[in-house]
Amino acid sequence: MNARRTHGNGMRFLSSLYWRISATFLLLLLILSTVYLYVATFTAEMYFQEASQRLNATVAAHIAGEISPFIDGQVNTEALERVFHNVMVINPSIEVYLLDTTGLILSYYAPNKTMRQKRVSTEPIRKFIRDGGKTFVMGMDPKKEEGEKVFSAAAVERDGQLEGYIYVILEGEDFESTTSFLLGSYILRLGARAILISLAAAIIIGLIAIRSITRNVRKIRDTMQEFKSGNVDARISLPGKGELTDLAESFNHMADTITQNMEEIKTLDTLRRELVANVSHDLRTPLAIIQGYVETILMKEEGLDPQDRLRYLSTVLSSTERLRKLVEELFELSKLEAKQTRPKPELFSIAELVQDVAQKFDVLARKKNVQLQTVLPRDLPPVHADIALIERVLQNLVENALKFTPESGAVTIELSPAPAGVNVQVTDTGQGISPEDIPHVFERYKQGGKDLTSFEQGTGLGLAIVKKILEAHGVTISVRSDVREGTAFSFRLPLSV
Repeated sequence: MNARRTHGNGMRFLSSLYWRISATFLLLLLILSTVYLYVATFTAEMYFQEASQRLNATVAAHIAGEISPFIDGQVNTEALERVFHNVMVINPSIEVYLLDTTGLILSYYAPNKTMRQKRVSTEPIRKFIRDGGKTFVMGMDPKKEEGEKVFSAAAVERDGQLEGYIYVILEGEDFESTTSFLLGSYILRLGARAILISLAAAIIIGLIAIRSITRNVRKIRDTMQEFKSGNVDARISLPGKGELTDLAESFNHMADTITQNMEEIKTLDTLRRELVANVSHDLRTPLAIIQGYVETILMKEEGLDPQDRLRYLSTVLSSTERLRKLVEELFELSKLEAKQTRPKPELFSIAELVQDVAQKFDVLARKKNVQLQTVLPRDLPPVHADIALIERVLQNLVENALKFTPESGAVTIELSPAPAGVNVQVTDTGQGISPEDIPHVFERYKQGGKDLTSFEQGTGLGLAIVKKILEAHGVTISVRSDVREGTAFSFRLPLSV
């Protein structure tokens, strides 16, 4: 069992990010070493060939100056063989050819060699002669089907007329076989050194650079494990910039979001408990009234005066009506908080909607002897919002204003143009709200910043519903109030989304 666990730990260790990156880095260095070795070998070979051509550029010219390759238009075979033999004795690595003006091989001296080409391209030869051997150029090797070698060449002329070329291969087969062996030994030594240097660099750079990278990865992993274990305050702090820093910032943002959501859930849970307590209290009051008056009616059924019976039944009816309204608003607020009620924006005339709402509350305003007035400028542009929800907002605000406005007071619904929108303001001349109570005016079961205690005041949910509806539209509502002078609620509806 222990052996199996040890084997598993070893496999996890070898498959860790550190070793995977190290192996990849080592492989990359080996590939680069191979490429470097090839480039270095090729460059060295080209260097030696160009050096050989520069040093022996005049060999063909010296041979052409020693003899007359042609006598009466015929090849001077005896003289050519003697000179070619002497030259190759002095430098056995070269091979000498006599060509006509078209590149056809007329004579050559290359003992024990098989000729595979009968003609040599004269374009490289003319270029060599034209540049005086200063430009590196390679020509055909007559003993090979393919391939080129460095050479020296000179023109053979008589009375200003071109008769042919002396063509000298500077690195013959003997030279090539010798240099191939030496080059192989050189490559072996160079390759061994390059591999050793690469391995050393891989070990040093890998242990330093890769450890630095994986240290940040381990730090990210450890912080995530800590967050997973319950420490919601755990955050990752990495210096500098880069992908790992971006990853750390993304995790921190995610952790902040999760923490915020957890706090919101806790707050919502607290609010729900408070809601249950408040609802239990508010439901108990109308239910107790209904129960009391119904029991009274039943107990005094025979001796109850018709006028008292009507008064009792009216009280029961008003209590049931308040109970119904309370339940409806609770459901409405719950849907808004759970975001089950989503606005369906459309373009509509806010002025017409205000007129409709004012007309609905006109009877109630007259009954309380309160003047309900509107201020509607002409040519207001249409707004973009959910008309049913905005109507609910206006109804709650007007109803709230009428509730706290005394007789002979006034409630005003005013519209005014604003940048990219229309301002809506509902103002009353009621008792006002004290500055310390204004921050609490939109809380549940608060009216005027005070805890709702009077049964006749209302449900205490109207302003909370107003705020939630406007928040769903991305709109903020503000309140301004002066004690004994009145209160004004205002918000801005957009012209388009």
